[in-house]
Amino acid sequence: MISFNYETNFNLNSEKDYADWITRLILFHQCDFDEINYIFCDDEYLHRINVEFLQHDTYTDIITFDNSLGNTLISDIFISIERVKENAESYDVSFDNELKRVMSHGVLHLIGFMDKSDTDKKEMRLKEEEAINMFHVEQ
Repeated sequence: MISFNYETNFNLNSEKDYADWITRLILFHQCDFDEINYIFCDDEYLHRINVEFLQHDTYTDIITFDNSLGNTLISDIFISIERVKENAESYDVSFDNELKRVMSHGVLHLIGFMDKSDTDKKEMRLKEEEAINMFHVEQ
């Protein structure tokens, strides 16, 4: 099950479309999932989580808690809507595009893609673009 939770004044336009998209993304990478929970929040909410659980005193756009069992993905994915809006402006892309990038980024980490090295970052960006392009693909 993919669920969407809101800790800020934001709602997805079509939760079903986003859930179908994330499902296709996971299955495309030959994984299964039990429960993926997206929690949309503001900067302060995510900052508190970052400090409390990761001991990082920084703002971020996403934190993914991986509770997966083998190839079965289980996760809580926290996304700061404020960071997504700011990043969209900084990168000169639409909010919708940046939101999809961040949402797919969390799932791609669960699947096994990393972004620590320059090579990994390039591959992650390519996978994010592939994922974004999958959003309107009908199955």
